[in-house]
Amino acid sequence: MKRKRGQEKEPLPSTMESASSELKANEEVENSTGKRKNYLKWEDYFMSVALISAQRSKDPKTQVGACIVNEDKRIVGVGYNGFPSGVSDNEFSWNKPYKHLYVVHAEENAIIIQFSADLKNSTIYVSLFPCNRCAQIIIQSKIEKIVYMSDKKADTEEVKASKDMLDAVGIKYEQYEPSCKGLQLDLTDFDNQKIVQS
Repeated sequence: MKRKRGQEKEPLPSTMESASSELKANEEVENSTGKRKNYLKWEDYFMSVALISAQRSKDPKTQVGACIVNEDKRIVGVGYNGFPSGVSDNEFSWNKPYKHLYVVHAEENAIIIQFSADLKNSTIYVSLFPCNRCAQIIIQSKIEKIVYMSDKKADTEEVKASKDMLDAVGIKYEQYEPSCKGLQLDLTDFDNQKIVQS
């Protein structure tokens, strides 16, 4: 149908219309202060940062992310598994066993490229339970707690050694328990920046 001059265009359907019920839930207020009720919980927020960081990894098999948070709930380090700076991921092999000779683990990157001089009493959120090598650097950094998503390598010697060392020094570790199933983030709509929790 042809528009008359001066008549406004009909709005295009939103890319988020399918999640309208979740959006309404997000906008419900908790009390008279007007605070939004369905906001992202701290643990979900920090693990989401770790998982988004993991998406930077070029590893075709396992993408791991890490997020370090201090006692004030400030992010002080993020990292993902990848080759060291200056080592070309187009020239060196990503195939086993060669990649293990070159890859810097997510936890190592987060600790090495930190935004804080002191990681003492911090918590590290990781998508995969740390190996023995990462446990060593976590211990040396005085990180107090590990929150992990997957422990799929629990039966390996590396992870058993990791847990032995962590237990010996009293570093706590616990599996992440999400308060929502997932998040949907629309990166194309600047005017309606909302994260829909499912």
